[in-house]
Amino acid sequence: MIDELAEKVKIGIIGLGVMGEQYTRIYSAHPLAEVVAVSNRTQARLDEIADKYNVKGRYANYEDLLNNKSVEAVCVATPDYAHYEFVKAALEAGKHVLCEKPFTTELAEADELLRLSKSRPRQKLQVAFNHRWLSPYYHGFTAIQRGDIGRPVAGYARKNDTIWVATEMINWAHKTTPAHFLGAHDIDLMRWFFASEPVEVHAYGAKGVLQERGVDTYDLIQAQVKFESGAFATIESAWIYPNVFPTIVDSFVEVVGSQGHIHFDRKRESIEMSTEKQFTYPKVFLVAEIFGKLRGAFVECLSDFLDAILNDTEPKVTAFDGRQVTAVLDAVSRSLKSGKTEKVTPFSQLQKT
Repeated sequence: MIDELAEKVKIGIIGLGVMGEQYTRIYSAHPLAEVVAVSNRTQARLDEIADKYNVKGRYANYEDLLNNKSVEAVCVATPDYAHYEFVKAALEAGKHVLCEKPFTTELAEADELLRLSKSRPRQKLQVAFNHRWLSPYYHGFTAIQRGDIGRPVAGYARKNDTIWVATEMINWAHKTTPAHFLGAHDIDLMRWFFASEPVEVHAYGAKGVLQERGVDTYDLIQAQVKFESGAFATIESAWIYPNVFPTIVDSFVEVVGSQGHIHFDRKRESIEMSTEKQFTYPKVFLVAEIFGKLRGAFVECLSDFLDAILNDTEPKVTAFDGRQVTAVLDAVSRSLKSGKTEKVTPFSQLQKT
């Protein structure tokens, strides 16, 4: 039985979209957390979520949330392109920070946040690459670490969404790309699996389908990333699958080693369902409601952020990890423009640990 007198981390949530509500719900039910404040620019949404989860502190201006002295840790759950300002302000306000992926969309911003985080070692900064907490991925990671498949030689990962995501689920798809929104997870996984830093990227992209619907961004991006070890990985990210596809996202990862291979196929996630209306593959591994609570890898990611704060330990995914993914995404963007292979910009000014 959990000690009801155990210390609780006082949480503030900035951004109350799809992910922001998930953060609020999970931490509101967590025995080691208390959501004491939320912030959102739209008052109606702010009141809706605050009322739904019984949060007293509600702020249309995020700076007022940061000035709330009871807030110890902040979750930045704003869109892809809008993390930097809030993470920087939260760190400067003395708060621990959990940042949604990707860390930033601009490399210079990621570098600045990393420097700022390094200058405040008692403050925790975790980037929410929650796929590391999925049991199949972690099992594969430990198998690779043990040398079960020999030396990692190559990898392939795809994360492809239905067109509903870019046209209906979010209204800011034109301000990001499928590589940032989806591929960031797989870039992080490959770097983790390979235990090696990325050095160069060659990317190809296609446009047209979403542009015809008024969303000016890439339909699909494929990027080949080479690592210091000599291993390489193809990262595919798209969001133009037809909406009749049985699941919102088609996800697959493969690692080929010198003495074996690993496949991670998350299309079905052990369940398929048919009704008179549709055939589906419900997504249940990352987050799912069980006995009235959200559970799964996403929840464990949030729990470990609390552990890092309460035990004064390094987060499982650090600011440097987030920076390295942003560096690859930066090289992807440059390669799409130049049509050439682009170097991944190293961060040589600081130690990696």
